[in-house]
Amino acid sequence: MKAMLSIKPEYVDRILKGEKTYEFRRRIFKRRDVDTIVIYATSPRSAVVAEATIGGILEETPERIWKRTRKHGGIDEDGFMSYFDGSAVAYAIKLSRVTRFPEPIPLSDYAPEVKAPPQSFIYIQ
Repeated sequence: MKAMLSIKPEYVDRILKGEKTYEFRRRIFKRRDVDTIVIYATSPRSAVVAEATIGGILEETPERIWKRTRKHGGIDEDGFMSYFDGSAVAYAIKLSRVTRFPEPIPLSDYAPEVKAPPQSFIYIQ
């Protein structure tokens, strides 16, 4: 099963360069059979640009997640803590085997059943 995640272009670039190997989320998919992340770059790109295999998911307090992933998160501590402000739990998705598509793919071409970019994530068959 795949899950499409909307990710800001600055973080997408870091993922594609190998500088960011963890994607952080305040909530995570309930389905445990998700093994692939589809990376949707938000505006101004507005396209599907890559896929990544999930290498594991960490679930801990934001402080503990930061300590474990800070060197590979592609974000500074202030930005990380601001994102998780008010959250008791943080999730870090390990992105393994990132495959960049040769060309960005419009959402309507990649997944015609998806009518709008996901706010957080959406399951893809």
